[in-house]
Amino acid sequence: MLDTAFFRRWLTLAAAAVDREADRLTELDSAIGDADHGSNLKRGFAAVTAALEKEPPATPGTVLTLAGRQLISSVGGASGPLYGTLLRRTGKALGEAAEVTPGELAEALRTGVAAVAQLGGAAAGDKTMLDALEPAVAALTDSADSFAAAATAAEEGAVATVPLQARKGRASYLGERSIGHQDPGATSSALLIAALARAAEQPTGPATEGTAS
Repeated sequence: MLDTAFFRRWLTLAAAAVDREADRLTELDSAIGDADHGSNLKRGFAAVTAALEKEPPATPGTVLTLAGRQLISSVGGASGPLYGTLLRRTGKALGEAAEVTPGELAEALRTGVAAVAQLGGAAAGDKTMLDALEPAVAALTDSADSFAAAATAAEEGAVATVPLQARKGRASYLGERSIGHQDPGATSSALLIAALARAAEQPTGPATEGTAS
């Protein structure tokens, strides 16, 4: 079973990963976007960490809904609404349960990813975060062991955006010039799923930045 501490650990590890990879995310975004993806997400996940420490949520669902609200309010551009929607809708799907199974989290994440697709009007192959998220949720089962497979699928999906032409978002304005660049949103989404897998590897104890490396 996955309890509230697990979800806090997941987001703490995600924040550490975003902090560590912020410059890389911004470098990717400088090629096909506004060159602010890393700095925006770093600020957003720092706000998430601070909010979780200030008023710790009581359930897994409220951990994610709080995180989603923080991202929406603190991250500029499209990333805030998209990541915020992902976490809020996932959290709402989990309901008020004190613990959830890996299968319940998998289903909730599918709901969250579907909400992101609807909000952005995108699909897999459009060179967006969905290219990492959709293969990740497809790999999830009712076992926490599947989180590692999801992380691998997300990373492979992010790398697979390199030869794609962007059809949604700021990068789509570049047309064929968007080909040859890895999508920053898919890359940051892969970090989020990798943090989930790392959280599953650490069933007890606090998460730290060092454990996220």
